Amino acid sequence: MRLMIVGNLEGYISQAGKIALQRGAKVVHCEDIDQAIGALLNGKGADLAMVDVKQKIDKFIARLEEERIHIPVVACGIGSDARAAVKAIQSGAKEYIPLPPDAELIAAVLEAVTQESSDMIASDPAMQAVVKLADKIAPSEATVLITGESGTGKEVMSRYIHNKSKRSGGPFIAVNCAAIPENLLESELFGHEKGAFTGATARRIGRFEEATGGTLLLDEVSEMHPQLQAKLLRAIQEREITRIGSNDAVKVNVRIVATSNRDLEKSVEKGEFREDLYFRLNVVNLRLPALRERPGDIPRLAQFFADKYAEVNGVPKKRLSNEAENKVKTAHWRGNIRELENTLHRAILVSMEEELEADAIHLQEGFSDSPAVKPARPAASSAGTGAPSVANPGAVESLIGRRIADVERDMILNTLDHCLGNRTHAANILGISIRTLRNKLNQYKDEGIDVPASAG
Repeated sequence: MRLMIVGNLEGYISQAGKIALQRGAKVVHCEDIDQAIGALLNGKGADLAMVDVKQKIDKFIARLEEERIHIPVVACGIGSDARAAVKAIQSGAKEYIPLPPDAELIAAVLEAVTQESSDMIASDPAMQAVVKLADKIAPSEATVLITGESGTGKEVMSRYIHNKSKRSGGPFIAVNCAAIPENLLESELFGHEKGAFTGATARRIGRFEEATGGTLLLDEVSEMHPQLQAKLLRAIQEREITRIGSNDAVKVNVRIVATSNRDLEKSVEKGEFREDLYFRLNVVNLRLPALRERPGDIPRLAQFFADKYAEVNGVPKKRLSNEAENKVKTAHWRGNIRELENTLHRAILVSMEEELEADAIHLQEGFSDSPAVKPARPAASSAGTGAPSVANPGAVESLIGRRIADVERDMILNTLDHCLGNRTHAANILGISIRTLRNKLNQYKDEGIDVPASAG
């Protein structure tokens, strides 16, 4: 557990740091948010930031997002200042801690940050077999490739392996290769020197260096551009990286865990993924079963999420009724654990009974098996501006309750159909890059969905 404390607070903040140290945390102290951002960019990683409310927390969180640094932020201030606490939470802080610090409260916050990956719900034989293999290979230094459908918990399994490994005392750094723009991913992984490119106003330590001594998760590695795949292969083989704008090699000591929801062997056959990198990553393969393949775990997972979101939203915890339990066990769960979590979050909010009733569990089964619905064309704007018409509000209402991923899929496929399969034309209409469109279409093909033949 790495704690970054930002601010002064008349010495109380150092008391909080001492308590955290006694609880086993590694603590770094920064005077202000600029120093904190500089430390993070130069490799001083943190799992939690505790920030004085007198600091500009909104600016700090905005900088974290800008630099793609994912750290939960907790605000702290002298006494129980309700106004300061509300402002901090509105700025994006996860919690407010009054000072002088209470040892038990500090311990609870640290535990809340670290507990999410300490346990694995695996009662079903299909999942028990995977966890048994994970336990066996976790203490080794072997590279692990975790595969499975979207939403099956690949990142959770990655953290589980890290926590069970000899590197558990080191950092766990995750990089989502699909979420970071192609032209920024190299800098994200390997870092850059000041002036290396436009906008590089300071040196930045990459994720490989930040993860030294720990584990580096390459999430959705199949989305990485082939040119960058070659550099990644060299970094893994040679255990060294070179920052952009530098000629000096830097030794790194990381364990690689990679994930993908694609069939990488097919991607290799299509020339979309390097074969040598695939073999380098696939030393140990863990395939996570889809949720429908591990029905024995569904009730426990459902109750876990129901309890979790009852606590988050300040509502009473409720046990799933027998009818509700049967309903979740027999559902298809196309979105796997992620869909189950969202469904139980909504259910605990709308439930009207003492037990969580079946009617509160709203499923999307009808949409997953039905053909894509062709959206009605918007009426022309009377002003001739091309602005969307709201003359047919029912078209919008029909989207309520649908998953964003399903709506996006229908929009992409319908647009492609309208363009008679022309990828370039469809990408221009959708406002996305041709690479993003192709990645989406490949995903749909892997899911067994018919995609119009290419016409450009």
